[in-house]
Amino acid sequence: MAEVAPIEPSIESITIKGKLLNSFETMSSRLSTLQMFSLKSSGDSLTIARVESRNIQKKPFLFFIFDFNSVEIKVTYSIGLDTSAKIRRLYVLKNLIAVLSLVSDAYEADNTDLLQHLDSSIDDVLGSLSQSYSSLFNNYDSLFNKYRELKRLNIELTNSNKNLSVQAAMFSSENTDLKDRLKKLETYSDESLMSMVQEWIESHDGTIDVNEFSNTYHITPPRVEQILNQMVSLGYIELKG
Repeated sequence: MAEVAPIEPSIESITIKGKLLNSFETMSSRLSTLQMFSLKSSGDSLTIARVESRNIQKKPFLFFIFDFNSVEIKVTYSIGLDTSAKIRRLYVLKNLIAVLSLVSDAYEADNTDLLQHLDSSIDDVLGSLSQSYSSLFNNYDSLFNKYRELKRLNIELTNSNKNLSVQAAMFSSENTDLKDRLKKLETYSDESLMSMVQEWIESHDGTIDVNEFSNTYHITPPRVEQILNQMVSLGYIELKG
């Protein structure tokens, strides 16, 4: 019995100029709650991917990938045989805008470049409406639903983009303040740490597990070992063989 070769989708890509304002780690942290995307971050790049469907071999069939680096965004996406290439491109750009709106304080796409791609895609979609009435009638429901969704998203993004930018800046500032406060709370003086170690030893039958103590009080094991050595040298405790 002859094997049937799987039908592969076509692949297209576009590149949009951009600028990193913060760090890819910040972007990854911000987007990690979006379960529809998978993320892969390195020091100088961030890849965001979404697999929408797979073929019978479980390989990605419909998907799009956003590769961010410090100066540009490379957008790669697949197009199914029964999918309009023009609508598909506009759909992928819509998702890119949604991602950019969530990290507007960390990464900025070049507005001219992005708007030119959007303008070209919208023109292509509108131009395709000049088909015959019969064909237009057959595709009306599908096109109308996609157009309505794109219009709704455009209104929402326009209204929320400024608010998201302000909120993102506020969250970033609050996060920095909280980290500083937590660091201060978790920093103990030598005297305080010696007292804590002494109390631990007394309540644990004269023993101390460095890793357990470290995890309990969020102190690194080398810091605990340093204090233990200092307490031994001062004669506060004795090590038993």
